[in-house]
Amino acid sequence: MIIALTGGTGFVGKRLIALATAAGHQVRALARRPQADQDGVTWIAGALDTPDALAQLMVGADAVLHVAGIVSAPDRAGFAAGNITGTQAMIDAAVSAGIVRFIHVSSLAAREPALSNYGWSKAESERLIENAPLDWTIVRPPAVYGPGDLEMLDTFRIAKMGIALMPPPGKMAVIHVDDLARLLLALAAKDIGQLIIEPDDGTPGGWAHADFLGRAIGEAIGQRVLPLALPRALLAIAARLDGLFRGSGAKLTPDRVGYMCHPDWTVDPAKRPPPSLWSPQIATRDGLAATAAWYRAQGLL
Repeated sequence: MIIALTGGTGFVGKRLIALATAAGHQVRALARRPQADQDGVTWIAGALDTPDALAQLMVGADAVLHVAGIVSAPDRAGFAAGNITGTQAMIDAAVSAGIVRFIHVSSLAAREPALSNYGWSKAESERLIENAPLDWTIVRPPAVYGPGDLEMLDTFRIAKMGIALMPPPGKMAVIHVDDLARLLLALAAKDIGQLIIEPDDGTPGGWAHADFLGRAIGEAIGQRVLPLALPRALLAIAARLDGLFRGSGAKLTPDRVGYMCHPDWTVDPAKRPPPSLWSPQIATRDGLAATAAWYRAQGLL
């Protein structure tokens, strides 16, 4: 296949490119900044707000993988620009180019749009996709982890100190980045109908916060970890402090506090991918151990 890809310079996108080119696919990938040459990859200079670049991105493509998105912004307008307006621009470019196979990466947060601006923007992006004249599939990943991920680095660092700072008790789902990338490639190759898919690592009922953020990560780093659930008010204070100290680089933001405190971020079993198409291959404890090893190799942990 020839795949038109957004988000190719991000955590998920990099793994997608590696797996796609290893499988013999050609990738046309959008990038704001110049990128190193890679076999099987054509870099298109531009962004979601540059129509000419999006038109170039679509040339000859068999399918679109729209992975790019905004996960942190100072206000609702910032989320809207990246996740709503950007998605509409991709739809318009695909329709103009005559491409119908469109895989849209959303988020479980879209199920609860009232909890955060991020979730609201992802829900609105889904609405655009559902109304588009495309053979679309929407994928709602849970928390994505794996070697190369920097979003969970703070969690591992805190665990190394023997504690796990968590939101109020609840449940969550996770998926290894390679498993997610394999699913997206499988969906690009096979039209399974206009469906919303919620993949995870296959753990029945998902993970309790204490089991994943405390015990599983503790095992990955070889450290006994004490789980500490923080009330929402304290998390909100921590988010403000993180913003003061790290500015736009803050990982804990007031918007994230909104959806972190929701008690159930497990997937809907009825929305899991068909087993004939895909199933997770990486056991989460093995994946976490590999992630911790990568952090150590990079001098981050």
